[in-house]
Amino acid sequence: MSNVFKTALLLAVLTAMLVLLGGALGGQQGMLVAFMFAVVMNFASYWWCDKIVLAMYRAQPITEAEAPRLYNMVRRLASKAGVPMPRVYLIPTEQPNAFATGRNPEHAVVAVTEGILRILDDEELEGVLAHELAHVTNRDILISTVAATLAGAITYLAHMAQWAAFFGGGRHDDEDGPSPIAMMLMAIVAPLAAMLVQLAVSRSREFQADATGARLAGRTWGLSKALEKLEMAKQAVPMDANPATAHMFIVNPLSGQALMRLFSTHPPMEERIARLRSMRLG
Repeated sequence: MSNVFKTALLLAVLTAMLVLLGGALGGQQGMLVAFMFAVVMNFASYWWCDKIVLAMYRAQPITEAEAPRLYNMVRRLASKAGVPMPRVYLIPTEQPNAFATGRNPEHAVVAVTEGILRILDDEELEGVLAHELAHVTNRDILISTVAATLAGAITYLAHMAQWAAFFGGGRHDDEDGPSPIAMMLMAIVAPLAAMLVQLAVSRSREFQADATGARLAGRTWGLSKALEKLEMAKQAVPMDANPATAHMFIVNPLSGQALMRLFSTHPPMEERIARLRSMRLG
């Protein structure tokens, strides 16, 4: 229920920001258009989020005959978690990474890169797969997908509001509606607020998925060792990842330094590993 409440609150906040930006651009009519736009985007994200992300990374379905080790692990973990066997996809890239997507456990997908199959041993790979299945059982993959979509739309409308303010958009002295100054403030504040809300939810869900995945695998050291390897490999093997989907991966595929770490979609790796090592499984 807590996860459902956070989902509803997040979507309400992001939708409200989108509607306010629409109002800054076009008054009441703009708010109505922005609201309808948000509804359409939520609908599209719900039904086609997995296909969109998989196509973005040229992921291909892989059969059990091609990857029996991978299939056996996913099937065993899915059975323990009490969810249907998800579809399994392979991403053609050398950076070791993985993500899960899908609107619900019945339509879930687990995608792994070629690189992760090469560098992880069985316990480490099982820890990663358990983490991804934890996202499925926690039902937070859809949250992050819809949040990313709406946050992107807010940023897009904010840019439109900035240009409208520069070219004299908004109300004049004899008209109702927001002033160009209000439009500029909204254009600056709304994307920042949307990003901070999205990052807060993304970071908390990573901690939750780590803990749930460790319990599902029955051990903490497999995932903790895997995270160490993946973080080191990320620096050595770059990945052409879309920033809008970076939060979906088990480790952030984008390398950022200094101040950029403040806005990372993932919590600090040191803290994730420390929390795993401090866990006591009953």
